Amino acid sequence: MISATEPDWNRENIVPGRYEPAKYLMAAVRSYQHAAKRGGIIGKLAKPFHVMRHRFWSAVSGADIPVNSRIGGGLLMPHPNGIVVHPDAEIGPNCLIFQQVTIGTGGPKAGTPRIGGHVDIGAGAKILGGVTIGSHARIGANAVVIDDIPENATAAGIPAKIVSKEKTP
Repeated sequence: MISATEPDWNRENIVPGRYEPAKYLMAAVRSYQHAAKRGGIIGKLAKPFHVMRHRFWSAVSGADIPVNSRIGGGLLMPHPNGIVVHPDAEIGPNCLIFQQVTIGTGGPKAGTPRIGGHVDIGAGAKILGGVTIGSHARIGANAVVIDDIPENATAAGIPAKIVSKEKTP
């Protein structure tokens, strides 16, 4: 089983000769965050370069993921077109996000989503408001999540309802 706590950084590795805009976008985000954390003159000089690189790969990939987002390592986005992530949302390690997913505000609960580790989010899903998605959960395609989803559960529908729950290993 893929870990929900330890990021698998190999999932974000850029493979020479393969065109994967999502991996280049995440590399730009990680580089910016590293430069911001480093600080000093080198960090200040590097940040504008990483911002421009981020803007380029955002346009190429069609994803809106802020440079200051809180995303755990090992994120996979096989088709990043149309993915929108709120800057205050939290995404755990080793998650999988398909195209046209929105993770943001606007649900009945105030706040932004908190997504656990190794969560698979299907194409077109919307996760809105201050909801919590447990680790190893699965969100179905085009689901609209406005309530909390527990660990190891599968949610689908509009609004999303739990359709199955696996036992914790």
